[in-house]
Amino acid sequence: MKPLVKWSMAALLVVAVSAAALLASRRGTPVQLAPVVRTGIVQSVVATGRLNAPARMDIGAEVTATVLDVRVREGDRVKAGDVLLHLADAEARAALQQAKAALIEARGRATQQAMVAAPVASQAVVQADAAFTAAEREYQRAQELVAQGFFSRQKLDDARRALDTARSALQSARVQAQANQPSGIEHTLAASRIDQAQAAVGVAEARLARLSIISPVDAIVLTRSVEPGSMAQPGRVLLTLAAQGGTRIDANVDEKNLRLIKMGMAAKAVADAYPGQSFDAQLNYIAPAIDPQRGTVEVRLAVPNAPAFLRPDMTVSVEMVGGVKQDALVLPSGAVRDADREAPWVLALQDGRAVRVPVTLGLRGVGAVEIVKGLAEGEQVIPQTEKAAPGDRVRPGPDAAEKKRFEIPAGMVR
Repeated sequence: MKPLVKWSMAALLVVAVSAAALLASRRGTPVQLAPVVRTGIVQSVVATGRLNAPARMDIGAEVTATVLDVRVREGDRVKAGDVLLHLADAEARAALQQAKAALIEARGRATQQAMVAAPVASQAVVQADAAFTAAEREYQRAQELVAQGFFSRQKLDDARRALDTARSALQSARVQAQANQPSGIEHTLAASRIDQAQAAVGVAEARLARLSIISPVDAIVLTRSVEPGSMAQPGRVLLTLAAQGGTRIDANVDEKNLRLIKMGMAAKAVADAYPGQSFDAQLNYIAPAIDPQRGTVEVRLAVPNAPAFLRPDMTVSVEMVGGVKQDALVLPSGAVRDADREAPWVLALQDGRAVRVPVTLGLRGVGAVEIVKGLAEGEQVIPQTEKAAPGDRVRPGPDAAEKKRFEIPAGMVR
């Protein structure tokens, strides 16, 4: 009898299990559901970036020279034109003095030409003209006397030579006088010497100025890598400055969110170092190309009223707000399938089965999406995390509260 009883019990157990399985299949697979609710939604794009200055400048020397004095340290704020450091300049100062002396000499020579040489040349013309007139008269007189037989032919030849000499002296005096006129070559040469001397002074001043390195803009000193006595060389960075007058945020946005951002979008930013103190920003630059390595697009946001605690290179989180709606039908983002494609859809619970329903999406918030068309308030949707396919028989599973009642606290496990 005992073997018969055992076989009977086994058969009953199989029947019970089969009946339970049949009943479960008719009731459907338990799944978690997400209801369509009416609430407010904010469409935003969140990104992480860093604070940056409008311009960052590496300051160096144009010449090789010894550093005499460094006037700033990290964190100092400087104005445009402030001296940052001095290089050895004894040789440059001596060259400047020499150039200035040459300029004084050139100006003196120009004055001498105008005040002395020009008048003297004019008087020389007067004297040469008088000598030529006298020689001409003497030649005419000699010519008459020779014709009358009072003088020999030699006397006439002497008078002719004297006349030629006087004529040549007059021409030379006239050329010299013309050269000393304001439009003459001597005046032009004197002016040219002054210009050359002035240019030499400018070169010497420029060389001296390069030995006093100044700040080109209002800025804050970020780094200092030079001390008095060290050698400055072209190409070596001595100081790094961050220009003041407008902080910006450089961030990277996932390329799938590119359609959600536009120029002028308002944003809220929070520095990781000061999580409780948010500040306003505005999107003012979107890169024209995508970074193929990271699949992101670079954006920049202006910070019009930067808080005093902000520092260059701080890490900040940015939320760019693209739209706000107070009364919208909203689903969790994880309940919408193919949300980034042309035909998004959801798996809705209808009459105990999972049914594919196409939907039209609106605003997209953090973890939520607006349903514009396809669903009504209160309908139940199966999230993507649940194992269900279109046409499957399903039923609502236990909610979080019911699950919690059946969980055994860790301290009670034996």
